[in-house]
Amino acid sequence: MNSDKRNLLIMWIANFLVSSSITMIMPFLSLYIDSFGDYSTEYVTKWAGLIFGVTFLTAFIFSPIWGRIGDKYGFKPVLLLTGFGISASLFLMGLMSSVYELFFLRFFMGIVTGFIPLSLAMISKQTPKKKVGEVLGILQTGGVTGTLFGPLIGGLLADAVGFQFTFIYTSITIFIASLFVIFGVKEKKVSTEKKAKQKHYSSREVLSLILHNKVLLSVMIISLLTQVAVMSIQPLLAVYVNILADTNNVALLAGLTFSATGFGNLIATRKWGKLGDRIGYEKVIMMLLIGGAIVFIPQALVTSLWQLILLRFLFGMAIGGIIPCMTAYIRQVAPVEIQGEVNGYNVSFRFLGNVLGPTLGGFVSGIIGISSVFFVTSAILFIAFVILIWSVKNEEREEEQQRLSTTH
Repeated sequence: MNSDKRNLLIMWIANFLVSSSITMIMPFLSLYIDSFGDYSTEYVTKWAGLIFGVTFLTAFIFSPIWGRIGDKYGFKPVLLLTGFGISASLFLMGLMSSVYELFFLRFFMGIVTGFIPLSLAMISKQTPKKKVGEVLGILQTGGVTGTLFGPLIGGLLADAVGFQFTFIYTSITIFIASLFVIFGVKEKKVSTEKKAKQKHYSSREVLSLILHNKVLLSVMIISLLTQVAVMSIQPLLAVYVNILADTNNVALLAGLTFSATGFGNLIATRKWGKLGDRIGYEKVIMMLLIGGAIVFIPQALVTSLWQLILLRFLFGMAIGGIIPCMTAYIRQVAPVEIQGEVNGYNVSFRFLGNVLGPTLGGFVSGIIGISSVFFVTSAILFIAFVILIWSVKNEEREEEQQRLSTTH
């Protein structure tokens, strides 16, 4: 097995372990908060949003920094730092006894969050442009498969042994994933001679490149809006499941509902990446945005849990290709010397969406109810679709004008 295939296989396994471990805690985060004391539903949903989102606030700041370090020194050391850092944070979360302690640890974990996006950037950089969408789609299935099994396993563990042990278990699993990276990944190093010939970009030049490429900038704004839409309902899903099912096994059923989205992702993600290689990543992203907007609406109108699970599965199919197609697009348009940093900015936009999404979801649900959050998120995805189609058309128009002026 050559080094590219071995790296892809190892990072697939590592992404599976990291993703499954992190998503194990999602179904019961609000329930874990509730276990600290006798709180009202409004208090729990508010803190669930804040605690869930604060990790991504610090990650929003640090992602471009990690990307720039990865471009300069290699992605493997940064992957190890993030992997072991997340593991330590989760271990300590299992020992907490108040919402304030949990909030602080989630804040700290944001500094070292970014294992999966960094792995996408590393594999993207070593992959030929003509097949980067398919390869990233394959890698994405590792995280998606983890997302599929993680919530279900987390729900089973939480019901069987309690919340605290589940945090410790996730910590150990991510530690093992980091060991896989240490002993399995061999990152390609750029020779000193070749590195000397490469152009060196300042942070200001990188930002200028992003701001002057309309479609690239739009892709990053869409990263923000997509994550706002997706994450607005995530911390509230266990509460919504409890309303629909009214059962004692709410953690398990919430895990099953989360897993439905992951299963839809697993089926479709690689195909979306391959389609993007053939027809263009922008076109595929447009299709996925409008599909996700449509599927979100009936989730607000369900009357039983099986209906919600089915719709979450369809939503997973619709939304699964967005991240690999975005990363592949960056691989196409960004100079190789700064792909890690450019991708870091894209990840920062996603993390900012992870901050705003839960906060928005908690705010909207507190005022007009949980079901209304689905309508709001559908509208956000539709706005993202409009922004992308406008930027693509605008770029095509500018290219046509430039071609005509050159001809004359």
